[in-house]
Amino acid sequence: MQVPSNAAFRALADPTRREILRMLRDGPKTSGEIASRFGSSWPTISRHLAVLRDAGLAVTERRGQEIYYDLNTSVFQDLVQHLLEWVKPETAVRSRARKARRALAASGGVK
Repeated sequence: MQVPSNAAFRALADPTRREILRMLRDGPKTSGEIASRFGSSWPTISRHLAVLRDAGLAVTERRGQEIYYDLNTSVFQDLVQHLLEWVKPETAVRSRARKARRALAASGGVK
């Protein structure tokens, strides 16, 4: 597990960015689709999208003339794991052990 960056926590602090992330739970959306759901100006929404992308919470993919935004679920998994370690330190130890066993099994080291 990677320790989440401060940028990820800062990005989550804004309610508009949290709402954008909720929208992306349903799958990739174009920047236009996202912007149409808010009363804010296009530059404001574009800045929110850049903050989410720079924090690693969203990824982009260009398809022709459009840019699609999608959740970066691996960063969310790291965030959740990091937060769980604050309240349940033993959870992190079990999780790392489970990942190590899976990696070993996938490499053929355990039968």
